[in-house]
Amino acid sequence: MTFKSFVLTISIMAVLFSLSHASDPSPLQDFCVAVNDSKNAVFVNGKFCKNPLDVNADDFFRPGLNLAGNTSNQLGSAVTAVNVNNLAGLNTLGISLARIDFAPYGLNPPHTHPRATEVLTLFEGTLYVGFVLSNPGPNMKNKLFTKILHPGDVFVFPVGLIHFQFNVGKTNAVAFAGLSSQNPGVITIANAVFGSDPPINDDVLAKAFQIDKKVVDYLQSQFWWDNN
Repeated sequence: MTFKSFVLTISIMAVLFSLSHASDPSPLQDFCVAVNDSKNAVFVNGKFCKNPLDVNADDFFRPGLNLAGNTSNQLGSAVTAVNVNNLAGLNTLGISLARIDFAPYGLNPPHTHPRATEVLTLFEGTLYVGFVLSNPGPNMKNKLFTKILHPGDVFVFPVGLIHFQFNVGKTNAVAFAGLSSQNPGVITIANAVFGSDPPINDDVLAKAFQIDKKVVDYLQSQFWWDNN
């Protein structure tokens, strides 16, 4: 191979490599509807940036994760999130954090984070955790991966997959989770399906879950607790 051929090959590879990695930035909120008049704009994909001359250490600081969340609720759990909405310095950094407290037999119910992978570390107690794979191929079921965690154990929940944590112990449990987005979002499955506003048509849910419409009506009439 001549030197010119070598340079041409490298140049073509560099162009192809850059094209293969070109894409729109990941969304940092559920939607961001375009407007032509910037005066009417309230969000960008994320948050507007503070003037660097006005930034100080408090923009990167938030106290309070030493305090337990209130688990006196129907689920017996409480999530204390630290994200761009309450720690402005996280903007554009692609990371956030949460403390999750569990009463005995408390549950962080099945939910997803549409914009983040979650890495959970257990500090206290015993948790049964798991996630379910996305829609499988023909003649297959959604595979469930579960594990019993003890203090010091780490478990990963891949981005977008339904997952849960359940305290199987007789004592309180405390876990901390890192998430790969400044605003990971959370969709609690039961709340979203049966507690939406306005409600999803009960014919839709009855057919989807293959249950009687009276059961759907009962579930939609319940109060769906948000532990976040």
